[in-house]
Amino acid sequence: MTDVFKLDRYLARIGYDGPLQPDLETLTAIHTAHVGAIPFEGLNPLLRRPVVLDLASLQEKLVVQRRGGYCYEQNAILRAALQAIGFKVTGLGGRVRWNAPPDSPLGPKTHMLLRVDLPEGPYLADVGFGACMLDAPLRLAVDVEQATAMGTYRITEADGRLWLAAKRAGGWRTMYAFDLIPQLQSDYELGNWYTSTNPAVPFPTTLVMERVKDGRRYKLVNRHLIVEARDGEQVSTRMLESAGELRQVLDETFNVVSPVPVEELYAIISRVVP
Repeated sequence: MTDVFKLDRYLARIGYDGPLQPDLETLTAIHTAHVGAIPFEGLNPLLRRPVVLDLASLQEKLVVQRRGGYCYEQNAILRAALQAIGFKVTGLGGRVRWNAPPDSPLGPKTHMLLRVDLPEGPYLADVGFGACMLDAPLRLAVDVEQATAMGTYRITEADGRLWLAAKRAGGWRTMYAFDLIPQLQSDYELGNWYTSTNPAVPFPTTLVMERVKDGRRYKLVNRHLIVEARDGEQVSTRMLESAGELRQVLDETFNVVSPVPVEELYAIISRVVP
């Protein structure tokens, strides 16, 4: 897989020119640079375009075309970069719980995340969870609060699964449940198809974008732009009122290029009740 991966182009895209040793320092630096440069975005499902997961297509989209993507795209390209550097990386699957009622049954595995094995022990790397993007990798250790620049996280174990939660103003909020069973590419292809086409999932009907940069978490849900500080503390919120505002936000706030004219995209998200 790494034979066709252009590591130098990826590093230029995320603005990273530091050490390239397979260690915790490099993993943390690349993870942080990635979420600061390549936004989470689900434009393809919203525009009824396919989400293609082969590595050449991901490089073209996320690196060359200055696009973003969601978990299957983001973590696949991060995995390729880490493997090219020499890290041992295993792809895992998660069951999203962010907006699920606490007593609701678990859904399918529709999230991709990564296990990275280091001399210090295993770490969780995830640059593709588009509700509360991790700005740094976490130790794969249970019942320990782990602080990053942008948040506080905790992994617990229950019912034979691991559960990742983020601390918010109202308390702990579960992000997803996962296990340590390695996933096949076919697992990701199935989850990707479900996530990009099922109307019960937000992406085919809602514009969702997120970027974490310089101590701020930027979120766009249709025309609603939200800026948060650490642990989800809200800094500002506003409604985009024109295609011109959307164009500026895409370029300056999210560092992304729309695949269609911005006027067309604005018309689509304006038809959705905010």
